[in-house]
Amino acid sequence: MVITSPHNPRVKGVVRLRKRRHRDDTGTFIVEGRREATRAVAAGVDIATLFLQTGEIPPAGIDADIVDVSPAVFAKMSARQGPDGVLAVARTWDLGLDRIKTTTGALVLVAAGIEKPGNLGAMLRTADAAGVDAVVLADPVCDPFGPNVVRASQGSLFSVPLGAGSAAEVLAWLDRADLEVFTTSPTAETAYWEHDYSEGAAFVIGPEDVGLSGLWFESGTPVRIPMAGEADSLNASVAAGIVLFEAVAARSR
Repeated sequence: MVITSPHNPRVKGVVRLRKRRHRDDTGTFIVEGRREATRAVAAGVDIATLFLQTGEIPPAGIDADIVDVSPAVFAKMSARQGPDGVLAVARTWDLGLDRIKTTTGALVLVAAGIEKPGNLGAMLRTADAAGVDAVVLADPVCDPFGPNVVRASQGSLFSVPLGAGSAAEVLAWLDRADLEVFTTSPTAETAYWEHDYSEGAAFVIGPEDVGLSGLWFESGTPVRIPMAGEADSLNASVAAGIVLFEAVAARSR
């Protein structure tokens, strides 16, 4: 049976998942796109329902209730331009910090107070590419299970161990993990390449408009990313990429 009405209750339920309140109430979120759904399945994410536009084939290995919908209905559910006809409803998971297990010399990215979903998603993708051991959200503002985060991460949301907590909770967790904390600041005395990251390190990146709170600078070593032009800040994901890949390079020397 193919759903052809955009007023179908199941279709309306998917559309409501664009709002955080409904995601929180149901414990589910949208994973749109064949690539993203495939990566979610590979990572063991619990898929509740898979919606397919008529004629589409399910991603390999998926074990979920499969619902076929017409192109018009899929367009109603999709939040993308040029959707590929694959949309999963997945169950969220616990982001408690105690779930994250690190080893000696771990490399961690802390996203502190990041407000823009696109930035957070790109940071997850960057961290995944750098091979970090975990990404931790401190005082999270945007929902990591939001559709824009999922899209911007290109599935890296499912690949990187992810936790969340208040700044104080995250600092305590970093201390227990024996990680040296580095904070990015345009006013820091030393450049990011002047430090040794061969031991355990955690890089803290804040929102590009207001930066990090004083608590982080009291608790970590500030490092500067020199900028030669007129710009006074870098995109958060770009800053994360610069310092993370410097740490990766330092460990390979």
